[in-house]
Amino acid sequence: MERLKSAVPADIRRAVGEGTTGDLPTTTSLLLGFLDGLPLFHQVIGELTDPGLALCRKDKGRAAELKGRGNACFSRREFDQALGFYSQALRYVPISSDGTDDILVPALYVNRASTMHKLGLLEECLRDCDRAISISPTYAKAWYRRGMVNASLKNYSSARHDLEVALSMEVTSSGKSNIEQELKLILLKPQCVNEVGRSSSDCKDAGLPHTEPHKVVLECIATPNKGRGMTSPNDISPASLIHVEDPLAAIILKSCRETYCHYCFSEAPADVVFCPLCTIPVYCSRKCQEEAVGGVSWNQDTYLESNSNAVDLGTLSLTSTGCKAANSKQIAEHRHECGGAHWAAVLPADIVLAGRLMAQYIDNRMLTGKSSAISGPNLDLIQHYDVDSPTSKLESHIYAIVLLLCLQKYYRSDLSWKEETLSQLVLLICQVKVNSIAIVCMKSMDGGQGLTENKGYSAADDGVMCSVEQVKVAQAIYMSGSLFNHSCRPNVHTYFHSRTLFLRSTAFIKSGSPIELSYGPQAGEMNLVKRQQSLQENYKFTCQCSSCSELHLSDLVVDSFCCPQSNCLGAVSESTCYKSEENCVHVSVDESDVCKLSLPHVSKVDEDIEKIGKLFFRNNVDLKINPGYCMSCRSQINLSSAVATSEKAASKINRFKELAVINKISEIPITSALQSLQQIKKLRHPYSKALAQAEDAIAEGFAKIGDQEQARKHCEASIKILEKLYHPKHITIAHELIKLVSIELSLGDRASAAATFAQAEVIFSLYYGPDVERILPYVDALKRTVIGGFIGVL
Repeated sequence: MERLKSAVPADIRRAVGEGTTGDLPTTTSLLLGFLDGLPLFHQVIGELTDPGLALCRKDKGRAAELKGRGNACFSRREFDQALGFYSQALRYVPISSDGTDDILVPALYVNRASTMHKLGLLEECLRDCDRAISISPTYAKAWYRRGMVNASLKNYSSARHDLEVALSMEVTSSGKSNIEQELKLILLKPQCVNEVGRSSSDCKDAGLPHTEPHKVVLECIATPNKGRGMTSPNDISPASLIHVEDPLAAIILKSCRETYCHYCFSEAPADVVFCPLCTIPVYCSRKCQEEAVGGVSWNQDTYLESNSNAVDLGTLSLTSTGCKAANSKQIAEHRHECGGAHWAAVLPADIVLAGRLMAQYIDNRMLTGKSSAISGPNLDLIQHYDVDSPTSKLESHIYAIVLLLCLQKYYRSDLSWKEETLSQLVLLICQVKVNSIAIVCMKSMDGGQGLTENKGYSAADDGVMCSVEQVKVAQAIYMSGSLFNHSCRPNVHTYFHSRTLFLRSTAFIKSGSPIELSYGPQAGEMNLVKRQQSLQENYKFTCQCSSCSELHLSDLVVDSFCCPQSNCLGAVSESTCYKSEENCVHVSVDESDVCKLSLPHVSKVDEDIEKIGKLFFRNNVDLKINPGYCMSCRSQINLSSAVATSEKAASKINRFKELAVINKISEIPITSALQSLQQIKKLRHPYSKALAQAEDAIAEGFAKIGDQEQARKHCEASIKILEKLYHPKHITIAHELIKLVSIELSLGDRASAAATFAQAEVIFSLYYGPDVERILPYVDALKRTVIGGFIGVL
């Protein structure tokens, strides 16, 4: 796209950059007219849509080559590598409509099943055998392999049945002899009536049942400062489930294409399945594949048809849009991206998401017989085109034109297009950029060694420090979810199960009060100015939430250095963060029209934080915030030297953690890491995030090398700092407490582990309610361990 942008002449650039939404019909036509006469543009479109040039096309020769490489690895007992080659072969193998390639696909499934059987992936092995049998019911090897894995699962009755079927179909004498030997062994086993370990094949449910009967009535209102937002006419208790919604459209991020299902966004299993028409997506099951590519599903009454179908600004109540109506169909979101083209693999995710919204609109019109002329979906969502930069406007124009031509290539002559279609597409792209929500998955980072959902925690694994990582997997448009405004101290927590969005209250919300979630940056995580910059860059608004209207202690200390005077607890800012006249913030604890410095979530018994707070909580004082100067006593530090030394020390600590993870540790990096931590303590403010991160990294390093006493000490130090930056019942604290629980279990301190887990459980129940066990299964596993005792050798 950079080539196209640079080819646009200056006068068209200027017209686009200076244009408003009212000028879109003119500017889009102007740019389209120029590009239509540009050979480079037609070359780009050809590269994106020509089946002969498609990177995602099926290739039988490539599949056969990969199968051969998998066979070679299997013969050398390199099962992990063999598994990868067989999966890639399944990705490239063509699905022939005339059945000429029927044997290659089931053969690959059986080969992959045999590999997974060797690796102990028994459920995955069963599913591949079922897939092979469904394609070729007379394939003896598939029945034989399924019989063998059923025997491994002690499902002896099923194993006997499968082997008997395999024996009846086997044509070679050596094969028959082998099966007969296995049958003799099976007959010696007890024939159980209730067999275990057998799950329904390819029957993964992407939805989540909702068992909470409570409903919260929501109202969409408009305010002068924030525009539309959500409230409730009733009081809302903490931990109440406020809203549940499936997306109007969603798209996986490029970074997660190989490791997460492209439909339900769960982690991809070893037995992934692929799109039958192209090589781009991977799916966790045949069910997800059918939902994405085409098949019977549920009807989602979309908001694409007209403005009258947009979100009702009156009353909404909590409903599950994941509830599926029988005998109804959903528009297959991936179908239009196949057909011998790879534009969906090349274009940015938000552009592909806009394409999915457009395709839904087109398909809905075709289904209802309204396909005579296509303009574009009229979503009732905000967009900030008029305040976009000239560069962003030009990019939106080019991507809209490219996207339209890619869709035209798929729909061919079935449709006619209105003149305003390009204008609508430009606005649709802008709406996606502003309103899309990142779907986040919670991933356990213990490596699966010491803590699993079924086995719990093994104290024999001294190197386990249970932690969780938030992975941005996809982005989606939620029509009702987009109406909730942002706050840097939200009273609602957002989480996901599969594609479904859940909103749960984390505090008491008085009737009529704003119900607000976080768009990303929160108080305690970033200082005020960084939060404002992030929200302005990504969402084009200046936050006016309570945390941004008042100057909080966390804003002053989160990125600060400490005062060089040992008896002063003042903070030294790294940059001029808070702009006012002469970089001076007037502070008052009285009712006034000046900036108010507040200390939220501070208990009277917290003497340490009160000491720091009193430096700022003085009536009618001027708080001067200049880079390198203490905000309290005005002492100065060499800021550039302090920054360089702090960053170097942090680098050494991270290196210590990395070496510990790969078991390449010695006394030298340990000593260096501890010395670096002391440097950071001398430089950074006691409540700075840099110090909390350093303590956490040191704790993880010590946990990995088995020094759990040191790990506990530094983990506790990190938690104490984070409690000051956030508050003791913030979800970040709960995840840190879980780390501490795993360390205490390794030490054999079951009483402390139980007490710490109880603290974390209170927070988790506030943020997730009863869903915590499904969203964070490792927490449930840890709970069973804490309550039931250790699993493993102490």
